[in-house]
This record gives sequence, structure tokens and C-alpha cells, in this order.
Amino acid sequence: MFERIRRFRATLGIVFAELSRNRLRTILAVAGIVLAVLATTLLVGVGAGVLETGQEQFDAADRDLWVSTGPVGVSAASGGFENTLYDAHVVGNEMNEIEGVRNAVPIGFQTVYISDTGEEFSTIIGTGVTSGSGAVSISEGEAFPNSAGHYNDGGYDGPMSHEVLIDANTAEQFDIGVGDTVFIGGTLNTARNNEFTVVGISDTFSGFLGTPTVTMPLSELQTVTGSTETDAATFVTVTVDADAETGVVQQRLQDEYPEFTVRDNQEQLETVVQNQALVLAGAATLVVLAFIAGIALTTNLLGLVVYQQRATLAALQAVGLSQSTLITFISGQGLALGVVGGLVGVGLTLPAAAALNRIGERLVGFEGLVQVPNEALIVGFAIATGVGTLSAALVAWRVSRLETLEALG
Repeated sequence: MFERIRRFRATLGIVFAELSRNRLRTILAVAGIVLAVLATTLLVGVGAGVLETGQEQFDAADRDLWVSTGPVGVSAASGGFENTLYDAHVVGNEMNEIEGVRNAVPIGFQTVYISDTGEEFSTIIGTGVTSGSGAVSISEGEAFPNSAGHYNDGGYDGPMSHEVLIDANTAEQFDIGVGDTVFIGGTLNTARNNEFTVVGISDTFSGFLGTPTVTMPLSELQTVTGSTETDAATFVTVTVDADAETGVVQQRLQDEYPEFTVRDNQEQLETVVQNQALVLAGAATLVVLAFIAGIALTTNLLGLVVYQQRATLAALQAVGLSQSTLITFISGQGLALGVVGGLVGVGLTLPAAAALNRIGERLVGFEGLVQVPNEALIVGFAIATGVGTLSAALVAWRVSRLETLEALG
């Protein structure tokens, strides 16, 4: 027993001595394992972050049900969203009369042109909501007044308020605030002829969409984008009464409107995720490829380690090193490299995720798109040690099959 312990300790001593003797080789092997760990943990973090961010956005929207005609897509003709829920004002008013519904708000999204001077225009997402619906929260200024007069029971011939809410990013981009004016329209010509007064700052929809937005009464958005004929909206959001069960109200709405799809927050999020199946499949493929690449890279590096140690290994065999001890020696190097690479990779994951989040926020507007769960860190470390040990064991097995290590010379 004691003899085996002494041999094991002696073997470990040789392992660490050999690793420290050739630092460049050791650093390269560790770096390969670190890259495999980072690729896996960060890609898992992206997947988890997208789902978590999506759930947070739906929760922040403070809606219980989402009524639509199908997935929300982008129109190739107009360059904006496909607003396929027609007669939106009528549908919203009817849904408000259903038992258990506290508030049903038609919401439309459309790409519009915006300018603070009427000369140089930028594109932005315009959001239309029925005014007086409480669908937006205001951080500065006030919400636009009830503009039902403009809709005028579908006539769209009442006076427009020409008032708009902008988000903080838009206010900063154009250096404007409450009381200033902007030009907005679905076409450049329409935009030049429609000047709106900024009455408030609201990040409600910019936070939900992850992009700068302007918000105006739905009928006015429809007017400046030419969709009044169909009274089109993207969907109707529904908030249920405090004492009502969401599932019961959902079923009532579905029975009353079988031509629509009524989803709760979780179902709506799952639908969004399913619509991005190719993206998620690509991410999953990258995870698998990263894992395979990590194994291949580590195996090749350890093969190089063995090749560069051929003289040392031959000498150890010459003085009577047993086959089992040889396997332990080589496997020990793989385990040591895996442990160090795993620890470094796990340690770098959170800083790398934070850096990616800063980049992602600038590019797409969402915060926290990379959220690495603790389980991913554990799996990442397990992969590192497993890859290192398995790769080393494979090399050791190949070496142990040789009748003499002189074949390595």
C-alpha cells in the first residue's frame, strides 16, 4: 500500500516537473482547453440570456394575454412590420366588454421616417396605441390626450393631436426633449408634412423591442403610414382583472375570436423562440462543434506533448517504468492541464460575458443577452477536466500498445 502511494506521489512529481519545465507547451495546451470552455459556456449563456431577456421583456410589458393572427414578420413591400390584425379599434373595444378583461389595447408597429429639422431623416420604429389606454409609462412630460376624435368611429377625419412620445435614446440622438417638434411619416413626403410635438419621454416600447421608438395614437400612426383603410395593428394586448384567472379569460377570448390566436406570456415567448429555430439550431451546432473542436485540439496538443517527451519517456521505460505507471504519468498531465484550463476558462467566462453584453447592448439595444447560469460553469469545468483526462487517456493507451518507447525516437 505504502509502496503504491510513494510511486503515485513520485509520478505526480514527475508530471508537474515536466509541465513546468516546458512552459510554452503547457501554456498552449491550457489555452486550447480555455478556448473550448469559453466557447461552450458563452454559447450556453447566449441561449439562456435570450430566453431570460425575452421573459423579462414580456414581464415588463405588464400584459397578460397577446392576441394576434399569427407570427409577427417584416413586410418586404413596406420595410416595416406586417400588421395583419385588421379592424383593430373595433376588436379592442369589443374585447374590453368581455368578462374578466380589464384593458384590451391594440398596438401597431411600423417603420417610419423621423427628423428634427425636416431635411435629414432617419428610420425608427413607430408604435401606435389607443390613447388613454394606459399602455405606456411616462418618465418625463405627459401622455398624449384621448384622441378618439381623430379615429371618429373609423372615419379618421377628426383632428389629429400631432403629439408624440419618444424614448430617451431618440431624445439624446436628436438632442430634443419635451416641447420640441419632430417630423414623422411612413414616407419622406408624408413625414415632411406631419410635424409632431414631443409631449413626453417613454422607454416602454424601446425596452420591449430593444430599439429606439416613437409612440403616438394608433389612428395617427395608421394615418401617416397609410394603413387607415384596414385599421391594421400588430396585435391586441390584454390585461385581465385582478380577481380573474388568466387561463379562463384566455379561453373566453379564444372562443369568442376563433380566427385569432390568444397566448399568455409564456406561450408568446415560446412562439418567438420557435420562429428563431434556425438561429437556435445554429447556436446548438456551434456548441457541439466547440466541444468537438476542444477535444480535437486538446488531443492533438497532448499528442505533441508526448512526442516532445519521447526521450524522457524512453528513459523512464529503460529504467523499468511499468505500463500502468506510464499511463498514469501521461493521464496525469492531461488531468492537470484540464484542471488548470478549466479553472482559467471558468474564471474568464463572467468577464467575457460582461464584455459581450456591452457590445450586444450597443448593437441590438438589449441588456444582459449573455447570462451564464451556474450550471454552465460547472459543466464547462467538467468538460475541461473530462476532455483533458480523456484525451490523455487515449494518447496513453496508444503509447502503452507500443512494445518499446524506442519507436518514438
